[in-house]
Amino acid sequence: MQLKNFKRESIIPLPVTFISTLSPDGVRNVAPYSCLMPILRPFDLICVATAGVMRDTFDNMKAREEFVISLPGMDLAGSVMPTAKFVPPEVNEYELAGLEEKPSQKIETPGVDGCYAWMECKLHKIVAEEYDNFPYALVVGKVVHLEVRDDIYNPENGSWDVEKAQPLMMTESNQGMHFCTVKDMDWFEPYGAMFPNGKDPLAGMYED
Repeated sequence: MQLKNFKRESIIPLPVTFISTLSPDGVRNVAPYSCLMPILRPFDLICVATAGVMRDTFDNMKAREEFVISLPGMDLAGSVMPTAKFVPPEVNEYELAGLEEKPSQKIETPGVDGCYAWMECKLHKIVAEEYDNFPYALVVGKVVHLEVRDDIYNPENGSWDVEKAQPLMMTESNQGMHFCTVKDMDWFEPYGAMFPNGKDPLAGMYED
């Protein structure tokens, strides 16, 4: 079956994250984002796509030059739509969605408590463009503090328990979002398998 070209989210499962920011006046803002990705394995950069001038989150990112990406589990699915609603900039969306703040370690902006991981980010770069007269931006953040719940992370090999974390994800349909999570296949392949000598050239990065 052939689909319309814009319906990529109907076939690509996306993560659901909360991005928190502070306004110049200190108002707490939280919004759900799914269009984000890490930029290459050696880097500490992450890219977020946003609808440019239409979002308070984007304005706050530019003004404060920092933000937090919080990764929720399935238990926080009910908080997604309250934070997605268009409300005046002065509204505290933590209160609106019944979320609690998690104090950050390296920046002033708090994260969202009750998630399984948090990325505190400093603004690295903004690429602002228009497509068919619609403004959008790619916001690149530098991760300055990365934290994960102790009960889901294995420090010996850097793996994490997706069954326990139940990371919140979604797929889209014509009517809206269908929430889901991921399942561990119990199948492992080392990075070194990609290279002729069987050695991962970045292996040293993971050593303490």
